[in-house]
Amino acid sequence: MRRLLYLVLVLVLVLVIVFVYRHRVDLGFSSPPASGSGQTPTYSPGVPAPRPANISWQSVDRTPDGFKVEMPTDIKEIQVPAYNEQGGSEQVDMIYSFPDSETCYSVAWADNPPVERANSDVPDRTLDMARDDAIARTQTTLVEQSTFSQQGFPGRYFSSRNLGGGVMNSRLVLARNRLYMLTATFPSDGARRDEDVARFFSSFSVVAAAKN
Repeated sequence: MRRLLYLVLVLVLVLVIVFVYRHRVDLGFSSPPASGSGQTPTYSPGVPAPRPANISWQSVDRTPDGFKVEMPTDIKEIQVPAYNEQGGSEQVDMIYSFPDSETCYSVAWADNPPVERANSDVPDRTLDMARDDAIARTQTTLVEQSTFSQQGFPGRYFSSRNLGGGVMNSRLVLARNRLYMLTATFPSDGARRDEDVARFFSSFSVVAAAKN
């Protein structure tokens, strides 16, 4: 089966091109960690290790797009073309925020994405393929994963990291033929605060868009 550029392309184009390129040294993407350091990045003497960002939260009401969520302030929005199985392109929407220079939170979504069509609309296969492709394209290694139900809709949670210790926490939700991907990325475990990630993920809710 051809691997398709679909919702996760947004993660690659924005989080990798914008975030990872800007902060590739902090995230450890530009070079592997020092020998014996495992997956924990090494920092220069006198330079403090990354700490969790001080986040000011904002309630985001995207009812026309079918969801509500809380995210760090200063949210930006972007549309990215994702290629479909016919070689054409489809627009994928994303909102994202940098609470500090080394941390990013994002929500991306697409209606009836190619990954769902490629898996004959089977939810488990769609979510598994989206998870696997996100990990492959970000060159991270799966650390943990679980399944969950979001208001009766199937979901996947997974956490992965790169060789330099950069951490990616993600949630996938497939609701009414719309695939949502919530992602929080950090340069290290020390820059990640459990309660921030929990607040972001738990605040997400699927809502019915108003009918015209």
